[in-house]
Amino acid sequence: MRPTRVITIGSRGSRLALCQTQHIANRLQDSHPQFRFVIKRIRTKGDELEETHLSRFGGKEVFIKELEAALLAGESDLAVHSFKDLSLQPPQGLEIAAVSQREDARDVLVSVKANSLSQLPHGASIGTSSLRRTAQVKSLRPDLDVGDIRGNIDTRLHKVSSGLFDGIILAAAGVIRLGWEDQITEYLPIDICLPAVGQGALAIEAREGDEEIKPVVSFLNHELTRQAITAEQVFLRFLGGGCHTPIAAFGQINNGVLELEGMVSTPDGSKLLRAKVKGSAELPEEVGSLLGEKLIAWGAKEILGGTT
Repeated sequence: MRPTRVITIGSRGSRLALCQTQHIANRLQDSHPQFRFVIKRIRTKGDELEETHLSRFGGKEVFIKELEAALLAGESDLAVHSFKDLSLQPPQGLEIAAVSQREDARDVLVSVKANSLSQLPHGASIGTSSLRRTAQVKSLRPDLDVGDIRGNIDTRLHKVSSGLFDGIILAAAGVIRLGWEDQITEYLPIDICLPAVGQGALAIEAREGDEEIKPVVSFLNHELTRQAITAEQVFLRFLGGGCHTPIAAFGQINNGVLELEGMVSTPDGSKLLRAKVKGSAELPEEVGSLLGEKLIAWGAKEILGGTT
């Protein structure tokens, strides 16, 4: 009898990462019972330095480098990432084989002091790990004391429940995937807090040219999500942004029309630009470039020049 082919999926060891990877593994197993899918936990530098701000040790790519190294070495066959953790270009030899359908892309407030961001008392302390969130919150509420917070979601939730912060801001998708929606105080509207590029989607990464693995995961790809995120990535690349700059973008597709909104700001939110463009969902690169050109014409380069 022919042995069952085992397909190994690399994952970070955090509760959220394992939850996300298990979700993908379950879908793959249901669709391909002839294979056996196993999860391999891989500790990343980002996990080891979870109390250090991302910008101090290379940015969010530190959450994926070890996963990608394992793929390239043949120690795993797939890796599952939060799309927003990816670099703009996969390393040579790897590719994104599928992009999952997006979960809620918004950010959320968790607080025991108020029912909404607008109701937080003057000078309230807010924890976030993101310059993008900091800039937008400070633009709306310059009176708030916004401080850096790292750690896994459960660690951050404990910090607000224990009174270290009056509130924290997290990605809705992670909280929802962990089944902790009851912790959410407010879903922040897109027009208040524009999401990170790729927020809410999962990326399934594989070795480039692996013709045995790619057909196995192809059904997981949600093309509308992939088109929207492609436009967001092109916009980010156009502006030359990274973890050191408050940049955000969010694309939505309706009836073949891709609407892309972008934001660039100084870290303190004192100068913030937002713009929208529309175009064909079949031409996401064109839409992303168009938005980049529009914000540059409005002065984005001057803002970005002050963030470095």
